Amino acid sequence: MSRKTYALAGAAGYIAPRHMQAISETNGELVAAHDPNDSVGVIDRYFPQAAFFTEFERFDRHIDKLRRTQKPIDALAVCSPNYLHDAHIRFGLRSGLDVICEKPLVLNPWNVDALNDLQMETGKQVFTILQLRLHPNVIALREKVKQNPDKVFDVDLTYITPRGYWYYASWKGDVSKSGGIATNIGIHFFDVLQWIFGVPVESTVHMHTHDRAAGFLQLPQARVRWFLSINNQIGEGRTKRHMTVDGEDCDFSSGFTNLHTESYRAINEGRGFAIEDARHSIQLAHNIRNATPVGAKGEFHPFVKYPSTKHPFNGQ
Repeated sequence: MSRKTYALAGAAGYIAPRHMQAISETNGELVAAHDPNDSVGVIDRYFPQAAFFTEFERFDRHIDKLRRTQKPIDALAVCSPNYLHDAHIRFGLRSGLDVICEKPLVLNPWNVDALNDLQMETGKQVFTILQLRLHPNVIALREKVKQNPDKVFDVDLTYITPRGYWYYASWKGDVSKSGGIATNIGIHFFDVLQWIFGVPVESTVHMHTHDRAAGFLQLPQARVRWFLSINNQIGEGRTKRHMTVDGEDCDFSSGFTNLHTESYRAINEGRGFAIEDARHSIQLAHNIRNATPVGAKGEFHPFVKYPSTKHPFNGQ
């Protein structure tokens, strides 16, 4: 079997090194990469011979040249900012490449339909990274739920991942570009919740600000209270991933960082997650982003102290 070759869009981003590692550990080769930012020394750890471009037009030309010289690239990995995913996936498909896209696949549910159409037109395939579905504890929980089809579970989900003020100055702090905290931070968890317990039938948003969000989901087999935060005063400034099901802990923190390699391996073996697998979580995150918060009744999160919800720069 020939070695699979890749191009990568968004090489300077936070998640790009995990894709580079996954490509390396599945015996692939990164041939070309692009990012407007040239702080991409991490490439040397894995693929120092990869061509690199800060201008997308030259990146485009290089990929086209390889195609015309009978050295086509197999797939494009998309690790660019969320709002560019749709455009970069389209670029990959039109360039004759399969595409592997980091979460979220797109920001809006109607983009899913358009990508499905383009996928059909080009004959190429789009895969999305939904790595938590590959976590052994998540898989075990799903099997437990399947074995109790008439039971409705009580679920509490907390995800706190503190971020500094840089976050608000970057594209991640712009809701139009990141989709806000529910999309940028929470979409993996919304995906596994609906994957395990079924597609939401009710969603109530209690709070949704620049640095935290909370709400309630009614799923066919679960009642879910969820809380997300990037505020570095909540949870003593430490990352917390915590989910309980009927009061019992479900640990998905250990092994969280090495699941990209498993995702690439699954794609190579024909078990990758396709566009439609991402649809329900994209729809849910979109609904949460556009919902009017109703306010919480009593304590909706175990942390008692809630710092100001004002934006650190503009007071919004």
